[in-house]
Amino acid sequence: MTYGGDDGRRRMPPRPPQPPARPRQQQRAQMMPLPGRGSSPYDGRTRPMRGEAPVPPPPVPPSCDLPEEDYQPPRPRRRRRWSFGKILLTLLIVFVLFLGAVWAYLEFSINRVDAIGDYSGRPAAASGTNWLVVGSDSRQGMTAADEERLATGDTGDAGGARTDTIMIAHIPDNSTKPTLLSLPRDSQVKIPGHGTSKINAAFSLGGPKLLAQTVEQATGLHIDHYAEIGFGGFANVVDAIGGVDMCIDKDMNDPKTGIDIKAGCQKLDGRLALGFVRMRYSDATPRSDLDRVANQRKFIGALVSQIASPGTLLNPFDFFPLLGSAPAALTMDTGDHVHNLAGLAIAMRGISSDGVLTGTVPVTDGSAQHWDKNKSAQLFDALKNDTEVPPDILVK
Repeated sequence: MTYGGDDGRRRMPPRPPQPPARPRQQQRAQMMPLPGRGSSPYDGRTRPMRGEAPVPPPPVPPSCDLPEEDYQPPRPRRRRRWSFGKILLTLLIVFVLFLGAVWAYLEFSINRVDAIGDYSGRPAAASGTNWLVVGSDSRQGMTAADEERLATGDTGDAGGARTDTIMIAHIPDNSTKPTLLSLPRDSQVKIPGHGTSKINAAFSLGGPKLLAQTVEQATGLHIDHYAEIGFGGFANVVDAIGGVDMCIDKDMNDPKTGIDIKAGCQKLDGRLALGFVRMRYSDATPRSDLDRVANQRKFIGALVSQIASPGTLLNPFDFFPLLGSAPAALTMDTGDHVHNLAGLAIAMRGISSDGVLTGTVPVTDGSAQHWDKNKSAQLFDALKNDTEVPPDILVK
């Protein structure tokens, strides 16, 4: 379009006013790309669309005026890689893996024996769970030096493998107290296929399986689990945890073994502990075998409590030697597992605090050879049915 002037010449329309010129450096800054966008301030567009607000230019860093060699870009902010929650989760995972490794090690390292089996006339399972706990006096695996150190005598003196300790640990299914019941080794009972004899003879005649069957027939209780520990293994476990704290009421001296234990609170090592649970010819054990089984229950309570204490489980100088000695010392039935053993240990922790009912099967006299039939029947019925054991029925 042209306009005519007064002189008749063609003239172009007037040009719109132009913005003032900007410095070159400011123009360059305006064209700098925004972070995360294209190469222009309008994300690839040279100018905004109609109706779109213009994108403001990014601020010019002060360092742009500096020479290129002096320019230092801002340092990226470092992020924390290890928070408290991550550290705690990592420690928890490591702890769980450690427990799993210990569990697997024990599961595959503990000795196994076929101790419990079905037979005609076996008592039916009733309330609760029954363990047969045996302390074997077998010297198998012990060297002559071990026999001399522990004052056990040799295999010939022992007359073959027998049992110094026979106990039934009953774990109820209800709120009644667990029971740890001693069966005196000289108890006269019927041994299947061998007539009437001392109960500990069943072990030497037919091993753990015949002993378990003998106990079931004599008591009417269904045995669910079996645990056995020998002389050497018992002493090694005690030494592994640095000894067991015990308070002895009277001086104890066994002329047969030469074991001498002074009265007072002290720490018994493996040798003295073995002498304590076996001793029955001392002036401190006038009831002979009845006093011996009472001492056995007392020591088992102290041993289990000390093993389960944080001072043992959290102390690597006690825990790892215990972990190394326990599998070789212990024998369980082929159908038993570590979680069964853990349940037994948890139930028996209350022996020292009277949380477990302990005693010996009722007997007729101090020789502990014959059981009181009426009282024994009441006792075994109470265990079958998970009811309270009648008071004063157990021999303490």
